[in-house]
Amino acid sequence: MLNFNECMDFISSFSKSGKSVTDLSRAEGLMKLIENPEKKLDFIHVAGTNGKGSTVEYISNALIYSGYNVGQFTSPFVLHYTDRIRINGKEIDEKSFCEICEFVKERIDNQPYSQFEITMAIAMLWFDMENCDIVVLEAGIGGLLDCTNIIKSPILSVITSISLDHTAILGDTVEKIALQKAGIIKEKSAVVLSMDNKKSVMDIVLKTANEKNCDFIIPSYIDFKCLAMETDGNPFIYKKEKFKTAMLGFHQPQNAITAIEACRYLMKKGFTVPDYAIRKSIETTQVKARVQYIPENPPVIVDGGHNPAGISALYFVLANINKKIYTVMGMVDSKDYENSIKRIVDISDNIFFIDDFAQNAVSVKKLKEIYRENTQACKSFAEAFENAKNLALENNGIVVICGSLYLASEYLNNYYNLE
Repeated sequence: MLNFNECMDFISSFSKSGKSVTDLSRAEGLMKLIENPEKKLDFIHVAGTNGKGSTVEYISNALIYSGYNVGQFTSPFVLHYTDRIRINGKEIDEKSFCEICEFVKERIDNQPYSQFEITMAIAMLWFDMENCDIVVLEAGIGGLLDCTNIIKSPILSVITSISLDHTAILGDTVEKIALQKAGIIKEKSAVVLSMDNKKSVMDIVLKTANEKNCDFIIPSYIDFKCLAMETDGNPFIYKKEKFKTAMLGFHQPQNAITAIEACRYLMKKGFTVPDYAIRKSIETTQVKARVQYIPENPPVIVDGGHNPAGISALYFVLANINKKIYTVMGMVDSKDYENSIKRIVDISDNIFFIDDFAQNAVSVKKLKEIYRENTQACKSFAEAFENAKNLALENNGIVVICGSLYLASEYLNNYYNLE
């Protein structure tokens, strides 16, 4: 049997994105070679620009608390590669991962698969082997041509907040991107759309739902009231019931409401998802690197948001924290880094730029030329974090690590709870 390193070498032998596609035939062919495990599974399929990860966890945990055996496939990984493949919150064990990886390796052909496609194949086989009652499946990029879209008609599709990201692949307007995301909607299923979308996005999703003879569900702001923003979550009212998220950010109640409506639809389809399970999920779910508050000394907020909408969500949290803010930040050049970084620079007392985390990171020299005041170029994450931490300790402040999941992973893997 392959060992773990050999498995990772095999997966790494494929490019991250694979050769570009115009249809799903390559992914469908891969599934056929491994005997189509996806055809034996039921799915909730989740797409969107921001909020996917949180919404996947809210729905998954409500189902887990209801007693179901729940597969979860998410992207990207945060701490290590296998944390994207889980059942009931526990990631795939090394033995199963290696056995299944070898099974896949022995059967594939010489197509230019992506790492994501190979990983999805491993996940589908494991979910089938472990007899999952349902799989909450997060799309990678887009929806229509994303390899996760090879699944049969899901029990439910969920589309979260849509904004500009991956524009070179998905299109340069929110409407073009919405068309790609709406591609996960399939015949005689249903779709829940997050209420924090533009009307043009709502119109596109509704039109697609009508064409596919699908139920269209969208929460209403009339039924919603956000009560506060606190360091331990957000209390809110929805349809006269009071809830409180464990996660930070004004966007989290909206993600939670999307999940509430998803769970209530599942009840109509024969699933037993009691109100207490939904409430417990909202009150306990915490996702790493999603405006994650860590009550250390000094306190740290870690966020992997890397597009303007994600950065805005972080900005609104920071704007409501009555502390000096010392930020460690870097971004890759494929993102809208200028608009994103400007918001964080505006709210930070000092910001420490780094570029050592990725080959396509925007250079600290360039960032320092654009943002001159209260900024410093650093050679490494360690240097930047030490500077931010010392200032936060001296001034009763808070450290913020943001701009990229690479940075969030660096902190969570190497600094969190380490003495």
